[in-house]
Amino acid sequence: VAPAAAEAPAEAEALTAAQGPAAPRHPRHAAGSPPPGAAAVLAAAPPAPEQAHRVVASYKPSNFDKKILLWTGRFKTEEEIPLRIPPEMLDKARNKARVKACYIMIGLSIIACFAVIASAKKAAARHESLTSLNLAKKAKWRQEAALAAEAKTK
Repeated sequence: VAPAAAEAPAEAEALTAAQGPAAPRHPRHAAGSPPPGAAAVLAAAPPAPEQAHRVVASYKPSNFDKKILLWTGRFKTEEEIPLRIPPEMLDKARNKARVKACYIMIGLSIIACFAVIASAKKAAARHESLTSLNLAKKAKWRQEAALAAEAKTK
């Protein structure tokens, strides 16, 4: 019986060595104790229903908030909007409005890109370019400067 008892700890050590080192623990909790304050949280019992005092947060929406709520489809008419709404409802509506506004701006940017491409193609068909326009403008300025210098000498 004695040799079997001696083999048991050796097998346990070999098994843990084969499994690798244990997961590192945070130094504060290395001793195995729970985090500070955990005992107080676990020991505190929930309040009885008659003692629980829960106030639902509410927000009075402004006219702009009402427009956002209508635009995002949360309510169909302005009369349906209650006097006070939860802040989470307004946050969700604002986020939805932000996303809709971004999609509209993306669409307008794409339309503007196509408009610029179309106008550039028309300008190329007329043989207009920024370089030729700049050269014509500078030639006009030189001519005006020459006329002004000629008028001064007279």
